[in-house]
Amino acid sequence: MALDPARSDASTAPGATTPVVATCTRDCPSACGLLAHVRDGRVVRLTGNPDHPVNRGTACRKTPGFLRRMTSDKRVTTPLRRVAGQWTPVSWDDALDEMAERLKDCVARHGPESILYYMGFGERTALKVVNARFFAHLGGVSTLRGTLCGGTGYAAQGLDYGPRVSHDPLDLENARTIVLWGRNPAATQFGLMPHLRAARERGARIMLIDPRRSESAALADLLVQPRPGRDAFLALAIAKRILEAGWEDRTFLETRADNLAGYLALLAKWSMDELIAACDVPMSVVAALAEAYAQGKPTATMLGWGLHRFTLGHEMIRAVDALGAVSGNIGLAGGGVSQGFEEWGPYDPDLWGESLHPPRRKLLMPQIGREILDAKDPPVEMVVITAANPVCMAPNADLVAKALDCVPFVVHMNLFLDDTAEHADLFLPCAAFYEQRDLVASFGHNYVGPLVRAVSPPGQCRSQFDIFMDLGRRFPFAGEYVKTEDEWLRLLIRPLLDKGVAWDDLWKGPVRIPDAPMVPWADGKFDTPTGRFQLLDDVSACEDCRDAARYPFTLLSVGPVDHLCSEREPGYADEPLEIAMASEAATRLGIADGSPARLVSPLGELIVTVRHDETARPDVVSCGRGGWLSHGQGVNRLIPDMVSAVGEGTPYYEARVDVERLS
Repeated sequence: MALDPARSDASTAPGATTPVVATCTRDCPSACGLLAHVRDGRVVRLTGNPDHPVNRGTACRKTPGFLRRMTSDKRVTTPLRRVAGQWTPVSWDDALDEMAERLKDCVARHGPESILYYMGFGERTALKVVNARFFAHLGGVSTLRGTLCGGTGYAAQGLDYGPRVSHDPLDLENARTIVLWGRNPAATQFGLMPHLRAARERGARIMLIDPRRSESAALADLLVQPRPGRDAFLALAIAKRILEAGWEDRTFLETRADNLAGYLALLAKWSMDELIAACDVPMSVVAALAEAYAQGKPTATMLGWGLHRFTLGHEMIRAVDALGAVSGNIGLAGGGVSQGFEEWGPYDPDLWGESLHPPRRKLLMPQIGREILDAKDPPVEMVVITAANPVCMAPNADLVAKALDCVPFVVHMNLFLDDTAEHADLFLPCAAFYEQRDLVASFGHNYVGPLVRAVSPPGQCRSQFDIFMDLGRRFPFAGEYVKTEDEWLRLLIRPLLDKGVAWDDLWKGPVRIPDAPMVPWADGKFDTPTGRFQLLDDVSACEDCRDAARYPFTLLSVGPVDHLCSEREPGYADEPLEIAMASEAATRLGIADGSPARLVSPLGELIVTVRHDETARPDVVSCGRGGWLSHGQGVNRLIPDMVSAVGEGTPYYEARVDVERLS
């Protein structure tokens, strides 16, 4: 297949199809290499790029949905201003003039911190750094701290290793055993699937640890379904079994790790029976996992984001890290305990603009509704939202909606009038990923991929970069800020260029970050104060203080196969949210398969459809996340806005619910 990867707005003979190189920008660790197939000025198909070393030509089931959304007749193609409660089309000049005047007025009357820039994770590209720099030029507005996803894992592994570095996914070819711990690549990281299938074909064992039988169970030789939130006790039980059998890597523990005595005291704190009771995994399974870790080496552990979604998620992650150390899999090719990468790492960090202003207020993302409402001195007078749909995706969603309604002026940039748009005053329509030029790094692998403009955006849609450049022309700092795409990109990727990456190569296809290790910590030296791995020495007791009598089920709102977060379009569904629960539990409640029911939490209720699941744990209810509130599927209105103990993450899976039959 002949590609012209650097081509923009591909044009060919009428009826002919031209593939244009692209990279998926969505909130997914795969950042898959794609091809946008262009015919007569339209993208007619998206497929995997066979030349990408990670996804190797594969593409997930979400990919056709991306194309449907981006070509939907419901996509907004002109700026909109809310007037007397109704959306009214306006010109770009009028929209940006008003936005600029509002920003200037907020700075003059209340100071820059009266503006909140809510930068989400829905589009992860290099030029999004330039968005943030715009607000730095204003004097430093209020921004966000914490995350809706990965902060807990990043902070937890930082305590053990130093700044997190994972094994390159290509190192899976060296693994004899692969443990997917809370990770579901079949649904949420399809770019790993070629490597997992290849591992199976060469005889590697795959083990899946997940409270639910996820889509990835089809790959697994062993499925382990622990009690939700009790993974730390499972990891401790496995480590205890390894030590009892004399299989531990004593050399690593004594020469490369700190706090061995504290860790051994932690293991001695509970008997094996107590650990097994806490995690609800049989001893025979614990023994099989211990043998896999210690005798089936190299054992690669791929941690998922499900572990982040508990208040004490850091303890679970650190306990698994310690298990990797005990079993001798740290710094070993084909081993490791890996989760993610820093996707902003390849770019010049100075360009975020933090040096342009004094330290400014940061509001907690996991509690953004109450943070906005509680903000004083100054109050939040204006919010600008990009690459996000917080009314849908943040916990305690109704409080987020209430908070935005209390803000005098809200600007929302997106493709559709989603849940957040219902609470905005100005809507700016954005370009889709294959309608713009940019570069994409990944939080799941070590490659930077190109975005080449395959077609022009429809109507008056513009890339966020174009929007911010046009907005910047209305401010005194325009001379420093306003540049072309390539001028900014060359500045952003200066660290890569300085390491020998050629500019032209970046536009031909994925380029590996030159100094990214295949196997981190192979030299036994860690980026901790002592240069040694840090073993944990404490795990909180396993008593559950929540009201299990009134709300007996843990609610797991998981990443679905066919949608990514809230990336839907208006009218995508008319039916209620579906939940899965154990057939026995549903039958006990008198709820037949396919029947309506009421899903209840301390925050409210939703009408749902119950699906019986013979494989589900009896204490778990699960559903897909990302359904819109406006379609009656907004599960985040039932989830409390809590903050993890470490990393300022969002513990979605602390939600407790009941399921009630509709009489």
